[in-house]
Amino acid sequence: MQTQNKGLDMSYTIWLLFVLGTSDLRKVTGNVDYHWPGNGTRDNPHIISWTPNDALNARNYGTARKVIIIALSGLSTLSVAFASSSYSGDISSICQDFEVSVEAATLGLSLYVLGFAVGPLLWAPLSEAFGRRIMFLGTFTLFTLFNVAAAASANFASLVIFRALAGTFGSAPLTNSGGIVADLYSAETRGLAAVFYSCATFLGPVLGPIVGGFLGQAAGWRWIEGLVAIYAGTMLILGILCVPETFNNVLLRHRAAVLSIRTGKSYVTSVDHQNPPGSLAERFQVATARPLRLLSREPIVVVLALYMSFIYGTTYLLLAALPVVFQHVRGWSPGIGGLSFISIAVGMLFATVFMVFINFQYARKSKTSETGQLPAEARLPSGKVGAVMIPIGLFLFAWTNSPSIHWAVCMVGTAFFGFGNICVSLALVNYLVDSYVTYAASALAAATVMRSFCGAAFPLFTTYLYEGLGIHWASSVPAFLSLACLPAPFLLSKYGSRLRQRSRFAIAMSGGDVSSS
Repeated sequence: MQTQNKGLDMSYTIWLLFVLGTSDLRKVTGNVDYHWPGNGTRDNPHIISWTPNDALNARNYGTARKVIIIALSGLSTLSVAFASSSYSGDISSICQDFEVSVEAATLGLSLYVLGFAVGPLLWAPLSEAFGRRIMFLGTFTLFTLFNVAAAASANFASLVIFRALAGTFGSAPLTNSGGIVADLYSAETRGLAAVFYSCATFLGPVLGPIVGGFLGQAAGWRWIEGLVAIYAGTMLILGILCVPETFNNVLLRHRAAVLSIRTGKSYVTSVDHQNPPGSLAERFQVATARPLRLLSREPIVVVLALYMSFIYGTTYLLLAALPVVFQHVRGWSPGIGGLSFISIAVGMLFATVFMVFINFQYARKSKTSETGQLPAEARLPSGKVGAVMIPIGLFLFAWTNSPSIHWAVCMVGTAFFGFGNICVSLALVNYLVDSYVTYAASALAAATVMRSFCGAAFPLFTTYLYEGLGIHWASSVPAFLSLACLPAPFLLSKYGSRLRQRSRFAIAMSGGDVSSS
């Protein structure tokens, strides 16, 4: 019997190293002699949960380890977002090489972003069912390979197909990184980590044209795709080595399995005891349907997803609009024209500093509150600031972008948009995570699906919009839409608590956080 246990332990050591990122069976097993409820039989199994200072619990990791995990998750997200827009840096060469129109070549951008809508429906809920790490390793491996294939494409059809597949498989970090933030930090401390994750999501599309413009001029569009593949491959290797499994339910499920094997008794997690997971097919069906259920039944998710969709779509609209304004109208080269995106990046960086200050305030208020926690609505003040800044920036850009006015003036407008973009996006991401802690990845996936459709669609009609309306009125269209969205954070601040109390998924308690185990 002892030999059998050792054999099982060895097989689990290899499996756990891949799935959980650790081969330390003692940490996975925990205290074998701990007195869990139940008698260990199949009919009355031991019901396990976290023990105090449990080494397997991701929230008990040291500060340095948490920072490394968040940094790598954010940089992985940045690589995916960067790849979406870097393609546009040398789109004229793609048109020449494959003899296609600019509108057709833009499909390589739009279908990539459309993959962000398809992927999260699978990867986010599957990460909640089977683990964040295994989803990242599988999807990011394919993301890297499809970028290599895109760089070597022999015709336009293969380029577009490989780009679409890369976007689909690369979308996992866009939602799973938000879930990792919820795994590692409690509500009062996760805001600062969410700043980095969200900045990576929105800064990537801005940095892409800057790097892609100069690299495309110097080495051609294939090296743009090659750079993305190198970046993705590097993050994949670092993820394998440094990012373990963090999701509570999955970690405890593996602990229950290991304890059952090593002791011969029956163990089950408290979550699985209350809601048995069912067969693999049933778990897959339930997990993949959850983002769609959130979109169809949760007013909070719908409202926030619509607002995030507008902001995200406007960001990608500017990917096509700024080349029109600065390259076609002002006559700048693609490389120099790509520098126009720096103003958006500067606005985002200032917003990041502002959000760090906001999160310190949030943490201080959490410590002084009676419960030590704050409701999700406490995340919204920065969103209110950003909601005002976005229309100001877009209207300023719209009516100062003619060649007769110095280029720096309209760039101030895009900087304001970048500032407001981060403020609103971070507020909404934090609000979603605080409201749907256990299902944070699915809530973010639901929002990502909707915003990705807008991100894919907006660049397709931008050229026609500017040709039909001119640079002033075409740029005013998103500005007017931003005015319509402006009341959203103010209304959520007033009515959000009532909406959460009626939700089956959201946390209705005033503290806004519970253990996700």
